[in-house]
Amino acid sequence: MTRRLAQVAKKVGVSEATVSRVLNGKPGVSEATRQSVLTALDVLGYERPTQLRGERARLVGLVLPELQNPIFPAFAEVIGGALAQQGLTPVLCTQTKGGVSEADYVELLLQQQVSGVVFAGGLFAQADAPHEHYRLLAERRIPVVLVNAAIEGLDFPCVACDDAVAVEQSWRHLVSLGHERIGLVLGPADHIPSRRKLASAERTAKALGSALRPEFVERSMFSLEGGQAAASRLLERGVTGIVCASDPLALGAVRAARRRGLSVPGDVSVVGYDDSAFMTCTEPPLTTVRQPIEAMGRAAVELLATQIEGSEVPHSELLFEPELVVRGSTAQAAAGS
Repeated sequence: MTRRLAQVAKKVGVSEATVSRVLNGKPGVSEATRQSVLTALDVLGYERPTQLRGERARLVGLVLPELQNPIFPAFAEVIGGALAQQGLTPVLCTQTKGGVSEADYVELLLQQQVSGVVFAGGLFAQADAPHEHYRLLAERRIPVVLVNAAIEGLDFPCVACDDAVAVEQSWRHLVSLGHERIGLVLGPADHIPSRRKLASAERTAKALGSALRPEFVERSMFSLEGGQAAASRLLERGVTGIVCASDPLALGAVRAARRRGLSVPGDVSVVGYDDSAFMTCTEPPLTTVRQPIEAMGRAAVELLATQIEGSEVPHSELLFEPELVVRGSTAQAAAGS
């Protein structure tokens, strides 16, 4: 018991006497300090005293679809830091192929009596995926925030980058460089952000006096290998510019061009999406659309903390403005292309 008091006191930065008062339900401790002590108990793996177990822990689930794409560790860093500033502790849940499912993670988080959950990408963005675990969270009245566009019918607050604006910026950039045969590499057909990107490309092409040809649209899983396969098919059909739905897809497109003996950007221009880490270090440096990760992550935590405190928040989507970052993977279309 003495060792537990000492560890918790050190973690929170208070005296052992203060920790003892919290554990024994004694007065004379501020609510903020009390919550910090309870959070420290959870983080250090100690059981709460029986009389305190009914309270929800100051833990927040942070559920990510993967860590291979650098954009997700970036979101985790921003969201984790913002949660800590609110006195909340993130519990990172990352899916792996054949590993723990999103629904399983939700069950584990409910067992831990988490205060809320942030989903930064996941099955909520896919129309044909299972969504029962989201409805379970809603029934339990667990505060939830989604980062990325969601399917209809999930009534949670959501922050997202404006996919329509992102594609319009990319498309107009390639057209301004003289590209006429522009292809799209998107995620699966039921992926809501990809649907938005496709609709935007169709509108933008029409507004510029042309049309998006169906054979210039390819779909893929979100991986470098998927991007390479999809871009290879587009290159066979003669595209000179490719707009991709993520940076890993764009890097796959660059590899596909090189495997065919084509130069990027001399023969083919490629635009990514996210502006994730190391995109300035690729060869050539990747032209991409930057998501405002810092602003989005902080807004997600603010929405979650407000719900945890018992206040209402708008159950609608906050759209954040993207920014086209022009680097070395796009250039003037070759003459006669």
